[in-house]
Amino acid sequence: MHMTSNPSDSTTNQIPNSTQSPHWAVIGFCVVAILFNLCLVAQLLTVGFAHFYNPAWWNIHVHFVRGYSGLSLILLAWVYWIPFPPRIRKLTASLAVLLGLQFLTIHAKTSLPLAIFHPLLGFSLFTASSTLVHRVWRTIWPSKENKLDTI
Repeated sequence: MHMTSNPSDSTTNQIPNSTQSPHWAVIGFCVVAILFNLCLVAQLLTVGFAHFYNPAWWNIHVHFVRGYSGLSLILLAWVYWIPFPPRIRKLTASLAVLLGLQFLTIHAKTSLPLAIFHPLLGFSLFTASSTLVHRVWRTIWPSKENKLDTI
């Protein structure tokens, strides 16, 4: 059986030269994506504190997400302002969608308790955010060997 590598190469992960945005804008996007990812880590820690240490942490968990959730919309607008590759655009859009589903599952009152999907959506949100950071980082600073492009 012959295995082929991922058809993406270093050029598909890069911002097109013909419409290259100012480098500061791309780095700024990366900084905000990293900040969003760190907020998700803090969010996970606050729910852990609420569950295992002190239920009063739940209020911090709730208020914190209300504070940083707007970053997903900023990233969504930003990703269409800069000509990023389609994969980065899809990952960025998924952040807003998954965060919206997080709010929906925790607040919707239905016969099926949708809140059971809340942790799974949180895991998916963290995975998408981490992947976005990784992809944007590789777009800005591609490796010379492109070892990760075949993964």
